[in-house]
Amino acid sequence: MADASPASSTARTGLPSAPPPAGRAGGAPQLSLRPRLRSRITWRGWSYAFVLPAVIALAATFGYPLVEVARFSFYAGTIQQPVYVGTGNYRELWHDPVFIRSVLDNLKLLTAVPVMTVLAIGIALAINAGYRRMKVYQAIVFLPYVLPATAIGLTFSYLLSQSGMVNTVLREWHLGGLAKDWLGSAHWAIPTIGAVIIWQQLGFGVVVLTAALLAVPQELIEAARIDGASGWRIQWYILIPHIRRIIGLFVMIEAITMLSAVFTYVFVLTQAGPAYSSSVMEYYIYQNGFQEGAVGLASAAAVVLLAVASVFIIVYLRLRSRGERVAL
Repeated sequence: MADASPASSTARTGLPSAPPPAGRAGGAPQLSLRPRLRSRITWRGWSYAFVLPAVIALAATFGYPLVEVARFSFYAGTIQQPVYVGTGNYRELWHDPVFIRSVLDNLKLLTAVPVMTVLAIGIALAINAGYRRMKVYQAIVFLPYVLPATAIGLTFSYLLSQSGMVNTVLREWHLGGLAKDWLGSAHWAIPTIGAVIIWQQLGFGVVVLTAALLAVPQELIEAARIDGASGWRIQWYILIPHIRRIIGLFVMIEAITMLSAVFTYVFVLTQAGPAYSSSVMEYYIYQNGFQEGAVGLASAAAVVLLAVASVFIIVYLRLRSRGERVAL
């Protein structure tokens, strides 16, 4: 048998054998990471290239108007003949009682968010407990969410007027003391608008939370049942904690809705009346920007509204990141 050792090879050829290349263990080939890294960079570049048209479209759709609104907030007069006033529009907002009232009304509407959240969680838990038998109830609850807000506002404007169906039924049932001027009273206008928004937005929360509950691993529920946990303990200690992030997301979406997506309800139901007692920031922006032509003042109010909504978003993101760090 031939000797294949380096010594025998040297003896046959008279030349020393070349040492194995550096960085190889036992002469095994080593693949370079440079082509793989180059391929990853190339793929990442193509990914950004595919996303770039959407980014440009979003920047043109939202970015440019946002910059223009912020710019016009420092001007007075018309768009054709603007006059630079610096922070004068913001100072005028600070001293305008109608704007202050609008901000307070938006904050009052925020109190509807916890009510809506509790109702959505309760209905979602009930549907999840008997999901196969309660699909029809889920559809009924979700139906108002897909209806146009204008149609909902017109319907409730007839139902809740001083001589509407609600007060008529209350009087026929000898409950005339409960009949109110729901939309024409400065005391009841904002609570009535909040109740209509809860009725319309509740279906969204029920569907989202029901979907989140269906994603809870059944092994956790079965283990809790084996340990003797009752139904309400399973819901309180397993189901609700498991969907807390979805609950937080729903709360944030509805908080932003109460700040910046209630114009249709106010415009159709009360038109900010009586005496601006149900005005909101959106209606203030509409009235000054489109009815009175005070574009600069409306732009300043829009910037303030954006700032308030951004504060809520930042707080939510901070709380979520802190919760993720605690979970880790």
